[in-house]
Amino acid sequence: MSLDPAVRARIDALLQANRAVLFMKGDPSAPQCGFSAKAVSALESLGAEFTHVNVLADPEIREGIKAYGDWPTIPQLYVDGDLVGGSDIIGQMVNSGELHTALGLPAPDRTPPSITITPAALQMLRQAIDDAGGEVAVQVDIDRAFRTRLNLAPADADAVAVDVEGVRVQFDLAGARRADGLTIDFADDMRGKGLVIDNPNAPRPVSRISPAEADAKIRAGELLLVDVRPPEERAIASVPVPFRTFDDGRAAIEALPKDTAIAFLCHGGTRSGHAAEEFQALGFRSVHNVEGGIVAWSRTVDASIPEY
Repeated sequence: MSLDPAVRARIDALLQANRAVLFMKGDPSAPQCGFSAKAVSALESLGAEFTHVNVLADPEIREGIKAYGDWPTIPQLYVDGDLVGGSDIIGQMVNSGELHTALGLPAPDRTPPSITITPAALQMLRQAIDDAGGEVAVQVDIDRAFRTRLNLAPADADAVAVDVEGVRVQFDLAGARRADGLTIDFADDMRGKGLVIDNPNAPRPVSRISPAEADAKIRAGELLLVDVRPPEERAIASVPVPFRTFDDGRAAIEALPKDTAIAFLCHGGTRSGHAAEEFQALGFRSVHNVEGGIVAWSRTVDASIPEY
């Protein structure tokens, strides 16, 4: 694949001006693919400073960077002008300490986390390990949002590992720091049937608020409503109470006092839930998601609001 000289010059300039550059989909606060999210999580676990390029916003760079380093996928990390690789290689180099060295950072903290596995969960895990042939470990991945996945994987010498009564449990560096105090249990009750994770480090769930309660609090001046939908959706249906939007960005709302009571609204509650989680992570202490979004508002509070 040929590379336009003008695009090559743009990439050269980026790499010369910045020691570490991550070409990714989306931006670090909102990655647009799982591999980009994994790369960001690995770099942030180092406390590393890096420049990012959102290739989704720049089609020339999106295609050009693949030809520049003869690497067909995104994300891609460059350090000191040299291609490091994609998300898997980034993760491996973080866990081994190689990326710390490349960036001139202190050696990573490899202290194993303190975790608990209940007898019932141990029995289930041992059975799964035996069924897999016995030569595997329990891999625990914990992302930035503290979503946790368990699977069986080959033992990784670079992973941070802990032995729980003969069961090897391993983490990447970022996950290890997020896992301290973790409990793995087996449930067969109202929580469902299977392994259940309790992580005391995870942020508390965002509070849900009904449309009726939100309406009353907004009218009483006790709650700020933020409609996260774009203008074209609000043109179809909007609530008849004061609200703010993200049309001009989030800075003004993020600058509000952290004790401001805020509720987020969207069409059905998903996008607003994500926004609420992000603001809670910023330190806002009274954050709510309007349950069911404007659809529920129409059905339970004001039937004159159109459904779409």
